[in-house]
Amino acid sequence: MRSRAKGLCVRRIGQLLLCIAIGLGLAWTLSADVDAIAQSPAYKTMAYLLLAIGLYGATYGIDLQRARQDRTIIISAVTIGVVVKAALIGVTLALAWQDPIFLILGVAVAQIDPLSVAALMDDERMSIRARNVLASWSSFDDPFTVILSIYAAAVAVNTFGIGNHPPTDADPALLYAMDLGGNLLLAGATYLIWKLLARKPAIFQYAALLAFVAAAVATGWMLAIALIGLFARPRQLDKAIGPITRIALYVASVGLGFLLIDGVQIWRGIALGAAAFAAQIVVAAVLTRGVPRHDRWHLALAQQNGITAIILALTLQIQFDQAVAVIAPAIVTVNLIHAAANRWYDGITVR
Repeated sequence: MRSRAKGLCVRRIGQLLLCIAIGLGLAWTLSADVDAIAQSPAYKTMAYLLLAIGLYGATYGIDLQRARQDRTIIISAVTIGVVVKAALIGVTLALAWQDPIFLILGVAVAQIDPLSVAALMDDERMSIRARNVLASWSSFDDPFTVILSIYAAAVAVNTFGIGNHPPTDADPALLYAMDLGGNLLLAGATYLIWKLLARKPAIFQYAALLAFVAAAVATGWMLAIALIGLFARPRQLDKAIGPITRIALYVASVGLGFLLIDGVQIWRGIALGAAAFAAQIVVAAVLTRGVPRHDRWHLALAQQNGITAIILALTLQIQFDQAVAVIAPAIVTVNLIHAAANRWYDGITVR
């Protein structure tokens, strides 16, 4: 099982690098104007659609009954843990580089990739309890991180005036309240409609689900999608949700490479990735007290970035020109450190 887990990790890094290379090749062939593309309505729609797919896939896969068993750790990890991780990453690098953009980018890499974790669920290096905690942690922290990054970006624009678009004249607090209300209204309406469709043929459920996703993408209400994934779960979608999410990952990774044609900020990206991994170690050490030592180490070394960080990079690029150039190398860095750190820990425990 150990060699299989290592093989999956290496394969996922290879697939990520291949998709990025394909995107770079396409951009070079087409002589792409990245700035124009990132500001186009079509790009924004695609970015939010990929984000909606990733979010729905994350919350769809949450086993709510299993998560209740370790709800204290999970709730702490996805609320306090995500905020503390994002703050540790963002504040440290913002001070080191003297650039407040890291306060936003730190949020984007603060979560643990659920697709990568799913590949480790047969890995016997961890106890069943640790695997369950990690699976739930990675699933729950995705939607929380996405929502946090969206609001953090809005605060950065409206409070600090950074970004490609000028701040609005409206009261930011009112805008956030309206946005939250819209998310809850859409999720609530979806819940009521879904109850009515419970005994209807599957085609009606699929049509309704597509309509809900379209509404969320059009409005940018991603919290609604995260909530919808907790209850709108057509049984016929069980086998399809994995492939759909992986396709979204590949498309997003190609898009990441496409936007890198304008350049990569290697050192900032490496610093961001290393800070994200270090922040996971700090947060896990605090939140997993009472968990067996071996499991604590695996949870501390569990930081991986994938579909959510990639799609957040594409989404943040609309407002912040540096997003993709920094987050792309950070994702590669995190995954390389993850592979090396876990190989090291496995080596010392075998002895």
